[in-house]
Amino acid sequence: MTSSIRLPEETIIQLIPMHICVHTDGRIRSVGPTLQKLRPGTKLVGRLLTDIFEIRRPRTFDSLEQLLSEDGQKLSLYFKDEPRTQLKGVALPIEDPKGSLIALSFGISVVEAVEDFNLTIGDFSATDLAVEMLYLVEAKSAVMDELRRLNLRLQGAKLAAEEQAFTDSLTGLKNRRAMNVVLSQLIEARSPFSILHLDLDFFKAVNDTFGHAAGDHVLQHVAKVLLEETRKDDVIVRCGGDEFVMILNGLTQPERLRDLSHRIIDRLNKPAIYEGNECRISGSIGVATSTSYAQPDSDVMLRDADNALYQSKSDGRARATFAVAG
Repeated sequence: MTSSIRLPEETIIQLIPMHICVHTDGRIRSVGPTLQKLRPGTKLVGRLLTDIFEIRRPRTFDSLEQLLSEDGQKLSLYFKDEPRTQLKGVALPIEDPKGSLIALSFGISVVEAVEDFNLTIGDFSATDLAVEMLYLVEAKSAVMDELRRLNLRLQGAKLAAEEQAFTDSLTGLKNRRAMNVVLSQLIEARSPFSILHLDLDFFKAVNDTFGHAAGDHVLQHVAKVLLEETRKDDVIVRCGGDEFVMILNGLTQPERLRDLSHRIIDRLNKPAIYEGNECRISGSIGVATSTSYAQPDSDVMLRDADNALYQSKSDGRARATFAVAG
């Protein structure tokens, strides 16, 4: 036995914001505000239900009037135009005017629908289980957002720690650990490169005469000179007290390396001023290029550059010497 209901339209809207009222001829008499929100700018009232929706279930029926007149008839509907959102519905007969009330819901696709149509809790009935789901989704989103922010902070802290582990605290240059990593990467990639090993001359005299603060100032001055004279992608390392290594990727031409070494030496020959005192140093350089070796090895190249450096010191300091590959 079929039953019918009598409810003011305002009550229906409040209780079922996603509904359709259909005349017996199949034309839409009214729609709930949430359903209309799914098709903004599209006039739904007055159109045939079957012009708007494809009825998937039940799969067969004699007529739309007969289908909708059955009390509690369960429906599965799809919009005919894009996006083809699936809706589930229950049809109930109404008397004034005679027709059917179809209460609709999104079913398990409610989360996607909320995102697709910018729906809020206010678009659902207060008793709709979708509201509970939305609360859960919002809570999950808040937790995920916080986890993403925490992950970003952790990644930032990790990068900062790694950068600190590879950085000389006094000069801001790379340290020996970073040097070893860079050299390993270049050799593994078979990239041509050169090593310039610089040792400061007369640095101990600066420390002994003007104190360690003056020595620190000189080291920072040297770091500034090296950064200014090399390229952005070159790696400058403070590998000892007053020793520096420049790793020059792709630069192996002797004349260019000699010009670079002479520019650095000339600038270091000019005294660094600390508290009105002239801190005089110079620099001796040893050069080793990967192209001089059949199979480059970082330890061998560093050793040869170091030997060439001390040859520069033996020859009178403030000069550059190219290593002879052993």
